[in-house]
Amino acid sequence: MTMLPGVTKSNTGIDGISWNILGQTYVPKQKSEDSMAWHATLPRGTFVPPHIHPTQDEFIYVLEGRFDLLLNGVETYAEPGDLIRMPMGIPHGIFNKTEQTIKCLFWVAPTRRLYDLFWGLHNLGPDANPADVVALSAEHEVDFLPPED
Repeated sequence: MTMLPGVTKSNTGIDGISWNILGQTYVPKQKSEDSMAWHATLPRGTFVPPHIHPTQDEFIYVLEGRFDLLLNGVETYAEPGDLIRMPMGIPHGIFNKTEQTIKCLFWVAPTRRLYDLFWGLHNLGPDANPADVVALSAEHEVDFLPPED
């Protein structure tokens, strides 16, 4: 899959796709074998628990709101205009602990199996069985870490 030239217009995704990923909205903007980018909206109180991408580097450019982060065991935060860098193999978790919605642009390189994972997670809903989410994610090269004691 080669990246095609063009413009993915505001408020739309490639092929009109918009995923509901456990209460967050992900809209794919670009996809090729080398990378994938998506716009994400994370309502207050939503998060992605600590996990590792063993085969991908991941980035987030914050457009609105504030992320609280756990990056390689260190707590930090990111605000509008900040770029979050998460190298492959480094544990990271992202959290919206504020009352404001977060809007951001994510991307990974290379794409690997993340696009397929998002289709698998799409519309599982807020009551999805965490064990099912963890197992499906592991099948797609995203490894969630066990909860801390």
